[in-house]
Amino acid sequence: MSILELENVRIRNDADGRELVHGVSFALQPGGVVGIVGESGSGKTLTCRAALGILPEHFVVSDGRIRLDGQDVAGLTRRQWTALRGTTISAVFQDPASYLNPSLTVGSQIAEVIRVKRGAKRRAARERAIELLAAVRLRDPAVVYGQYPHELSGGMLQRSLIAAAIAAEPRVLIADEATTALDVTVQAEILDLLADLRRDTGLALVVVSHDLAVVAQLCERVLVMRAGEVVEQGRVEQVLHQPRHEYTRLLIEEHEAYGLERYLVAS
Repeated sequence: MSILELENVRIRNDADGRELVHGVSFALQPGGVVGIVGESGSGKTLTCRAALGILPEHFVVSDGRIRLDGQDVAGLTRRQWTALRGTTISAVFQDPASYLNPSLTVGSQIAEVIRVKRGAKRRAARERAIELLAAVRLRDPAVVYGQYPHELSGGMLQRSLIAAAIAAEPRVLIADEATTALDVTVQAEILDLLADLRRDTGLALVVVSHDLAVVAQLCERVLVMRAGEVVEQGRVEQVLHQPRHEYTRLLIEEHEAYGLERYLVAS
């Protein structure tokens, strides 16, 4: 059974009546990984926010169905959504500093997730938070536990946010442009980390990116979105080697200039 399934999902802005996402469908199996690629404004993030139950004000799922672990999310209450986020589905976004409280240490924020979501005592939560910081390959995790967000580099912040996102052992992790702001070397390390988490824990991944090289490196299947519509989808090697849609071909041509071809050869 799919852990996350979207069936003909449409998203509308009730403030002006515009439909911004036009019938997105995909199914994600436990341990699977799907990529969603497209330029800014294509509807990638709105689609994922719908799956997380955190659409912006006035935005609604106007048609279609979203199932999370077999459950139709349409009727979930706010309390039920709060219980699901972190434990069944979680997310990592582009700017980790925006999602961490600058006045609290990084470790205490991860420990708080463990206490709230898992009911752990203070000492056990601290120990588990340090284990998670080590799991995301941060050096001296006990030291990082006591540091504040401004004391960490962008790559360290992103690793810390991943540690917080997986603290309650979710089954699905949405990585929405999670490596965009990082340099190439750190980006590669984060992608390797996500791949290892998937292999070691069975975590299912949704990887959202405007960068085809990221999708080629990490994903099994890919959806190509443009102006709120899925113009092409399929296995990564099929879509990238034999694109059917002109927009996909244009994306590939643009990305070949900075290194996509080595992933195409590898796949």
